[in-house]
Amino acid sequence: MRAAVSALWVLGFYLAGEGLARALGLLPGSLWGMLLLFLALRLGLPEDWVAPAAKVLLRWMPLFFVPVGVGVLAYRELLLAHWAAVALALALGTLLTLAVPALLLERR
Repeated sequence: MRAAVSALWVLGFYLAGEGLARALGLLPGSLWGMLLLFLALRLGLPEDWVAPAAKVLLRWMPLFFVPVGVGVLAYRELLLAHWAAVALALALGTLLTLAVPALLLERR
């Protein structure tokens, strides 16, 4: 029962994010949902309310990357034609992913 209620909390934040995405159109709904969940947790939502669903999602996370891998294989020729742009985007994305949290943690 507790896991089902936890899943409903996570689903509720996802659906709220989808609503924001349709209204604002700036970011995908899943990102809005994660942002809303983060803000709710920072503002006092008990972590226990979402932890059971989060544990299940984290346990199965590697499976969520399978469609991405298949997509990469399906567009192999396109990736080979634009390998330099893809490599640059991956490098910049990695640098930003490492730099932003480092700068934010340094400010603490």
